Amino acid sequence: MSKAMTEQGLDLLFRQARSQNGWLDQPVSDDTLKALYDLVRWGPTSANGCPARIVFLRSAESRQRLLPALSAGNVEKTLSAPVTAIIGYDTRFHEQLPKLFPHNPGVREWFAGQPELIESTALRNSSMQGGYFILAARAMGLDCGPMSGFDHDQVDRAFFAADNGQAASFPGMQVKSNFLCNLGYGDPAKLFSRSPRLGFEEACTLL
Repeated sequence: MSKAMTEQGLDLLFRQARSQNGWLDQPVSDDTLKALYDLVRWGPTSANGCPARIVFLRSAESRQRLLPALSAGNVEKTLSAPVTAIIGYDTRFHEQLPKLFPHNPGVREWFAGQPELIESTALRNSSMQGGYFILAARAMGLDCGPMSGFDHDQVDRAFFAADNGQAASFPGMQVKSNFLCNLGYGDPAKLFSRSPRLGFEEACTLL
């Protein structure tokens, strides 16, 4: 039996999928968010490090904490989205490696005391996990609006700092923001015309 996805599935994930700028007034349940992460967590990462940490903003109060960090063009679509996810990464992810990579007891020592390696590994792999997040959401019938127009330091202070006046999102971890992703059911009336993509000859080389 072929394991290839159908053309309909490829359209859903790639060819017809769009980054959304506006949202229908249709909620996303907590059970849906949990099922979404349950798909995302199976995607591969280096040494199974799984550095991504995700904060799902659902309430008006949590959204207000985010607004000061957003660029002006991202405010309206974030306020109207049912959920905004902060895709972050834990710079202490290597502390979890004995649990996540148990067949190599010394795996934590690959990273201990090497902040540049930790940072580059966590950023790269959380970006991969962010890609899995978008594809998993689309596979579940959700729409996504990934964004990079925000102040990382403000987001990190508001949601990840231990002294921000709020409960720490991930106690004992040291989390930084990577990117934001609005989540819900897109309003087709607010889509832009689709932008072009580079062709194979422009982006690829066969050796």
